[in-house]
Amino acid sequence: MSYSIILYTVLMLSALGVLAAVILYFVAQKFKVFEDPRIDEVEAVLPGANCGGCGYPGCRGFADAFVKADDISGLFCPPGGNETYAAAAKVVGKDAVAQTPMIAVVRCSGSTEHRAKTSAYNGAVSCKVATTLFSGDTGCQFGCLGLGDCVEVCTFDAIYIDEATGLPVVDEDKCTACGACAKACPKFIIEMRKKGPKGKRIFVSCINKDKGGVAKKSCSVACIGCSKCVKVCPHDAITLENFLAYIDYDKCKLCRKCVDECPTGAILELNFPPKKKKVEEEVKTESV
Repeated sequence: MSYSIILYTVLMLSALGVLAAVILYFVAQKFKVFEDPRIDEVEAVLPGANCGGCGYPGCRGFADAFVKADDISGLFCPPGGNETYAAAAKVVGKDAVAQTPMIAVVRCSGSTEHRAKTSAYNGAVSCKVATTLFSGDTGCQFGCLGLGDCVEVCTFDAIYIDEATGLPVVDEDKCTACGACAKACPKFIIEMRKKGPKGKRIFVSCINKDKGGVAKKSCSVACIGCSKCVKVCPHDAITLENFLAYIDYDKCKLCRKCVDECPTGAILELNFPPKKKKVEEEVKTESV
């Protein structure tokens, strides 16, 4: 009698197992997802940094979006650059329009030399944490805290804190314009800008929105909103809002007139050759 019960139990369990397997099979076929093999091909040409610079969670997410997109003009992998963009476009059979190279710029020149400390911070070594506790350890509430959140998130070792100035410095040879540092900065002093021809760039290295006198008192190289740069720019590339000047890199022709005009040195020029000394007027060189 006991053997028949055991046999019956085994048969019932076997039957239930077979029935469950059949049901699972049909369910799997019903909801089966067919993945485009081109996703693997696009992912293979990507650098595999998974930095999020493309706006997607990892290279796989970007590859999936790239293959499914009707228009790929808004999809770009900053670390891979135009070469990777072209290779990925070839996989999906679309034309790749070369993108303008970008780079991270630090819009704060308030080093310890120009921006005196007014207090001491002894909390967690994190800009994000410090920002929630106080406005900063100097008179400028907009300036860099120098605690290195941008350094921590950079997977390319392209940014570091200069011990002499206390400010982050971008290594142009390593920066891939992924934008991770800009997203990590709670003060929003890091901006992604066009790299410029031969790396030449001009920008206002300040985000202080205080009135001129207050800004200048807290930092000697702050933008004071004097509008001199706006007036001297022949290309209408500079705007002034909330006592702060901003240079539109799409309009800027790199003439450098604003750099010479800025009374505080808040406008920086990078990778330009030294300016030639102006030749004195002939009337001054000739004996009269």
